[in-house]
Amino acid sequence: MISVYALSTENLGRDKQELNYLWKVYMDNLRKLTKNKEFKKDQIKVNVLGNHNLWRSDVKKTAKEVMINTKNYTKSVLNILLAYGGQFEIIASMNNLLKRGIKKIPIAGDAFNKFLLVKKPVDLVIRTGGYHRLSNFLLFQSAYAEIYFSNTLWPDFSKKEFDKIMKWYFAQKKKFGK
Repeated sequence: MISVYALSTENLGRDKQELNYLWKVYMDNLRKLTKNKEFKKDQIKVNVLGNHNLWRSDVKKTAKEVMINTKNYTKSVLNILLAYGGQFEIIASMNNLLKRGIKKIPIAGDAFNKFLLVKKPVDLVIRTGGYHRLSNFLLFQSAYAEIYFSNTLWPDFSKKEFDKIMKWYFAQKKKFGK
């Protein structure tokens, strides 16, 4: 599973012209995914997640189409996080628990995870651009993730950089808090 932080809730405060450009980029790329033969061949399920109440209507429609077109794919998962924030996700999950009348959350098990947008833990977080922070990305799921800070800016991120990070990742000893 790969989760891509495409647009944070904080990014929605950007200049309107810049934000419209970003929405167009997401729309164009979501449309490409609906027609991508490799996704079908490789059985990549696409989830577009985030605060969909903040998405443009055309983005909602196209996101729904790509998710419907890939819903039965089972080999891999690509989560695209739009208008997403880790704090938003945790608060929304807690509100969903409360709406269902759940007063006590069992500490053990996956009781809370099933209310999250991304339901599985993250193994690796790659932070591009030279910043040393999570920037509100998958806060709950990243509890035991390895974190790699790359100085490479996202637009310049390459397969070579990714391969270097994977080599680093597989050399790490995972302790999971032990």
